[in-house]
Amino acid sequence: MDQRPLILVTNDDGITANGIRTLAEEMKAFGLVLVVAPDKPQSAMGHAITIHHYLRLQKLDLMEGVEAYACSGTPVDCVKLAIYEVIKGKPALLVSGINHGSNISINVLYSGTMSAAVEGALEGIPSIGFSLMDHDIDADFSLVRPIVRSVTANVLKNGIPKGACLNVNVPKASGEALKGVRICRQAWGNWEDDFETRRDPMGKDYYWMRGRFKDLDHGEDTDVWAVHNGYASVVPVQFDMTAHHAIAELNTWDHAH
Repeated sequence: MDQRPLILVTNDDGITANGIRTLAEEMKAFGLVLVVAPDKPQSAMGHAITIHHYLRLQKLDLMEGVEAYACSGTPVDCVKLAIYEVIKGKPALLVSGINHGSNISINVLYSGTMSAAVEGALEGIPSIGFSLMDHDIDADFSLVRPIVRSVTANVLKNGIPKGACLNVNVPKASGEALKGVRICRQAWGNWEDDFETRRDPMGKDYYWMRGRFKDLDHGEDTDVWAVHNGYASVVPVQFDMTAHHAIAELNTWDHAH
């Protein structure tokens, strides 16, 4: 029996993306690697699951020494199927990514990459989402590899506090070496959405969503500040969405009895 830890690898860009291949390669140094990832891009799917359509798993020859399956569903579907159908148990670690693009600040709510990590944390599995802030299909992931190795080694050694997973973002290569890693909080910001109206060949309007991220937080302890100043950011993300700070104020309301 191979006593190395089992590591589940998934993503939201699809099983053919360069980012997941890089992540799977790095995980081979830490244990047995199982890849279960979407068979097509599933970016910005958030925590969606498939309940009105069937799901399929197809075994693939992704790389030597790695068991891999393409899933017809969302990133969260991939995690659920991996745990309950492929492994029939829980891996020692779940890693998601490496995402092609940013998952800093409010993006974590929309991210399929991070939703897979959150699902892992919900199952009590130490889970990490990795993102490179470069949307290029041929993005250079060499900058991310040392961060992946460092964070993974720390998590396997120390674990992650219960109820949390890690959101790791690495800035796009700028020609300069990264200054290091900063443990951060999620910056306060939002998207100012904009829709371009277009017309199809039948003369009917359709809409293409665009937008611009607006940073509303000027703190120097945030993920936005870190990546814009040459650091990789690590944010512990919790799935308890209770606004604990608001409970005391709401209890001052005059509630009917």
